Formats: sequence, structure tokens, C-alpha cells
Amino acid sequence: MSRLAQTHGLTDIQREILSTVRDFVDKEIIPVATELEHRDEYPTQIVEGLKELGLFGLMIPEEYGGLGESLLTYALCVEEIARGWMSVSGIINTHFIVAYMLKQHGTQEQREYFLPRMATGEVRGAFSMSEPALGSDVSAISTKGVKVGDEYALTGQKMWLTNGGSSTLVAVLCRTDEGHPEGTAPHRSMTTFLVEKEPGFGEVRPGLTIPGKIEKMGYKGVDTTEMILDGLRIPANRVLGGTTGRGFYQMMDGVEVGRVNVAARGCGVAQRAFELGVSYAQQRHTFGKPIAQHQAIQFKLAEMATKVEAAHAMMVNAARKKDSGERNDLEAGMAKYLASEYCKEVVEDAFRIHGGYGFSKEYEIERLYREAPMLLIGEGTAEIQKMIIGRRLLEEYRFQG
Repeated sequence: MSRLAQTHGLTDIQREILSTVRDFVDKEIIPVATELEHRDEYPTQIVEGLKELGLFGLMIPEEYGGLGESLLTYALCVEEIARGWMSVSGIINTHFIVAYMLKQHGTQEQREYFLPRMATGEVRGAFSMSEPALGSDVSAISTKGVKVGDEYALTGQKMWLTNGGSSTLVAVLCRTDEGHPEGTAPHRSMTTFLVEKEPGFGEVRPGLTIPGKIEKMGYKGVDTTEMILDGLRIPANRVLGGTTGRGFYQMMDGVEVGRVNVAARGCGVAQRAFELGVSYAQQRHTFGKPIAQHQAIQFKLAEMATKVEAAHAMMVNAARKKDSGERNDLEAGMAKYLASEYCKEVVEDAFRIHGGYGFSKEYEIERLYREAPMLLIGEGTAEIQKMIIGRRLLEEYRFQG
């Protein structure tokens, strides 16, 4: 283990899980990640390895065949996986948001039906809030679910589905107006539907089309897609929790887990960038000595390492707060904001340390340089995080005049 980003107070089981994951990352992910990423190829063998390790069931309760581990354990595993290749952490992140939402909000029948198969990776999850026209404004969702007998007909267009093609279960946020009088706040008329589908692209079931992968600057390998719903029929027992109008709260609860995950990804990518930078600085010679002996480079390494440590500490704090059952939106927002910003800065410093070679596709830092920006916008932009943080601070420090 590296000197940086250590986590104190872990159990023997947690340390064993992390050691196993780190070993898997070093042997199975890092050696092939850049090649697969440049080809934008789905990491099938890596995913099979994650299934064998039981990582798809990491946070799913033991009664449903999972390992029953904490959000902290999961976040630390994500940190290790993102250190190898951030796209792989994306494959399990959306899966876990859906599993978490089912565990917290699903009916007993829904939990018993989905969670055991999610624990093995047989059922793979994705979740969908965003739409082409709304960005961060979740309350402006226009995809509708209309009651038709004992079913709902879903119609609309969704955007930015991670695992949109490879998943077999998508948690979809829609507007459902029945039972909500005119003037009801928009977030009170939203419902989460559990949509089962076949993996792949095209019309994957009647009324549901996954057009194809969106071409991206980075975050390759993992499939990011749109989703078009055209009168898709969903039985009423696939409303998450069995009650309409609760979708916004359910999704926001899941996003808090997702924000800790994105913070963990930022920590992992920053760690890898530091590793690459500090290694290269000791191998590359200029003016008769390794560049690591130049004070300018030592200053960069000092700043990079401090940012890695700070981001890790905030991420761990946010995960532990959620695990304790407390509200953690402030801590998750702060951790996500800081870790993603610091990740971008650490990656750029490592890129600068590499000099001209950082611009070459032969060097791993080139891939990290294209991946880091996704963390600035995923699970809510930096600006959205600051809005959440600011509002929560004003709640906590309300002026008593």
C-alpha cells in the first residue's frame, strides 16, 4: 500500500477486501486499461473478474446474497478501481445506486425479486434522471408516466445513461400527475419506475429504444447512451416502493451515494496521477540530474500529495456519515466538489511533469487527462455542489436576529 490515502479504523475484513481489490487492479486492470480505453472497448473480462470477487454484491445485504458491506468499504473499493481505470468504477456505480435505492425504498417483493440477482451481477443496474433539455434542473423532467388500467405508459427521452446498453434494469424518473392537484410542487409529482430490458442497442423491448453509444472525449469503454420511451408499458408493481410521488426523494437518496462514489473516483484518479508523476520525476533527467531534484518539481509533488490526502479524508468522512444513518448531503457535496477539483489539478500537474511525453498516447497520463473532466460534471456539476453546500450551511448557521 502507498503512504498516501490511508484509512484508519478499518476492520480486518475491510482491509482484506481492499487488499484483494488492489491486487486485482494492479494485475488485471492497469496493464490493459489504456489499450482498451483507446479502442473504446467494453472491459468484459474485467467485469467477469469483478463478478467473481463478489463486488456487484458488495453493499447488498447478506440476506439477499450480498456481502452486506458499508458505503465506506464500497467507496474505498471504488477508489482502488478508479486508480486502475475510472470507467470500470462507473460500471459498478450505477448498479449500486439502483441496488441501494431498492434496499432503502423498494417493496419486499421488489427486493426479493431483484437484489439476489443483482448481487451476482446477473442483473445489472442503471439509473436515469437526466434529459436532453434539462441538465441539472431535475424538477423540469418532462418524461411522463400515465396510468392505463393496472399499468403505466412511459413516454419521453432520457440522456446520459451510464450502462445504458449493458444494463438489464434501469431506475427511471418520470412525472406522474395522478393524485397530485394543480399547483403541486414539481418534485412531489415524480415517480421512479423499475424498467427491465434486454442488454444491447436498438429496440430492446416494445416501446423502449437504446439508440447507441454516445461518443465521448474520455470515460470510454463504459457505454453512455440515450433512452427513448414511446408508450412503454410498465406494471404498477414496478413503481419503486409501490407509491407514486416519491421518486425525487428516492433518486436524491441514491445520488448522495453516487456523490460519495464520484468523490472516491476523484481520489483514485488523483492517486494514480501522483504515482505516475512521482515515478516519472525520478526517471527523467535534465541538466544532469533527475527532475525530482529540481525544487520546482518537488513543490508540485508536495501540492499533489497534499491534495490526494485532503480529498481522501473528506471522502471517507462523507461515507462514514451516511453509514451512521445521518444526513450527509453537505459532506457528500463537499467531498465530491473538492475531490473532483483536486483530481483535475493533480492530473494536470502530473501531465506537466511528463512534459511533451504527457501529450503522447503511449503514456498513461494522457488517458487520465481526458478522464478527469468528467468528474467535474458527473452526479451534479461543481456549481450544483456549491449551491447544495451553501443552502445547507445557511440552514445550519441560521441568523438568530
